[in-house]
Amino acid sequence: MSFTAVELIEIKRDRGILSPDAIDWLIQAYTEGSVTDYQMSAMAMAIFLNGLDGDELAAWTSAMLHSGEVLEFAEISAPKVDKHSTGGVGDKISIPLQPLVAACGVAVPMISGRGLGHTGGTLDKLETIPGFTTGLDPQRFREVLIAHGLVLAGQSDTLVPADRKLYALRDATATVPSIPLISSSIMSKKLAEDLDGLLLDVKTGSGAFKRDLETARELARTMVGIGTMNGVHTVALITRMDQPLGREVGNANELRESIEVLNGGGPEDILELTLAFGEVMLELAGVGGGRDRLLETIATGAALQKLVDVVVAQGGDPSVIHDPSLLAVAPSEAVIEADRDGYVDQCDALIIGIVATRLGAGRERKEDVVDPGVGITVDAKIGEKVQKGQPLAQIRFSDPARWEAQREMLAKAWVIEDTAPLIEDLIVERIDASAS
Repeated sequence: MSFTAVELIEIKRDRGILSPDAIDWLIQAYTEGSVTDYQMSAMAMAIFLNGLDGDELAAWTSAMLHSGEVLEFAEISAPKVDKHSTGGVGDKISIPLQPLVAACGVAVPMISGRGLGHTGGTLDKLETIPGFTTGLDPQRFREVLIAHGLVLAGQSDTLVPADRKLYALRDATATVPSIPLISSSIMSKKLAEDLDGLLLDVKTGSGAFKRDLETARELARTMVGIGTMNGVHTVALITRMDQPLGREVGNANELRESIEVLNGGGPEDILELTLAFGEVMLELAGVGGGRDRLLETIATGAALQKLVDVVVAQGGDPSVIHDPSLLAVAPSEAVIEADRDGYVDQCDALIIGIVATRLGAGRERKEDVVDPGVGITVDAKIGEKVQKGQPLAQIRFSDPARWEAQREMLAKAWVIEDTAPLIEDLIVERIDASAS
């Protein structure tokens, strides 16, 4: 059956329903290049505004999944489990988490993405490692996973290529916060991994794409439903993203913080989420030991060694893992200071994420190049007591003009009050198939 991009855009623009055949044609034509970026941009905006119903979403996800090769790991006897986050500021959890879980005997075939909007991307962080290659072809992906029980990669040219193209396009067209587009993007990548289990970290709060709790629940239920329908045991944890996770925002500095966790340190919130997620992944894999087993892989150095082994296997320089001070650092530095005594009542993740992106830690346009050394170190977080003149954040940047344009905005991320605020739990709730 023959279609045209304009015809299908008009249908969705006018709140019509796209048939499975139409969706299959559109995704295939976009992957092959006969549907242009500007036409798919229009379709993405129409979906952002008008949504996809259940049948459309199932067809869209399936078309994305089958736009290229789907991996099969029949030769791997270990349970295969992965984790994905919907995106946050300072969210580097996947980097320490996946080696921890893999060191417990679970196979982790991780396919990650790049930064979207104001949120960072795992691939951008990993690529601060000199020589590290995330663009593995399916054969090399399989070889690394078989050898090490862990692979840290992005979409190759043949693996979910439609999502690889659309992912970058959404970032540059203000269509990221769409439940159908988010869920189909995430789940098409994850379903291509031949998984037995999947953990989803769905963010809510000022720095999340779905800021209010009810829409975060809707996204979580949608993705759990897609996973369950495709035979993958899927669990979602809704977690707070009102302030950055950890102390570091940026690429090289978030990698440093991840390495700290694998060395037995790191901020309390990063360690707590890493262990909580790890427990669920072990549960999904049917592997016992829970938190104690995860902590043992840190204490023995097994988790850190797992990361080193995979870095070497994917062409990276392991010296930066052993000595994170070798990672990139932008040449210029500035400080934001407290303007009064009191307690931090707000440390706005959205503002901090936007400023970091505008300084070069992320992309405002599809073709932008990320500066790995740009970053913000958060010195004061919610509930902490500060004095006037005390640093709230340290900023590393390469372009002084960019910094001067963002200085005033960044200062607004912090609100200081006379009394300490209530500190809420990081994990809000769990959603699995019985609740989806």
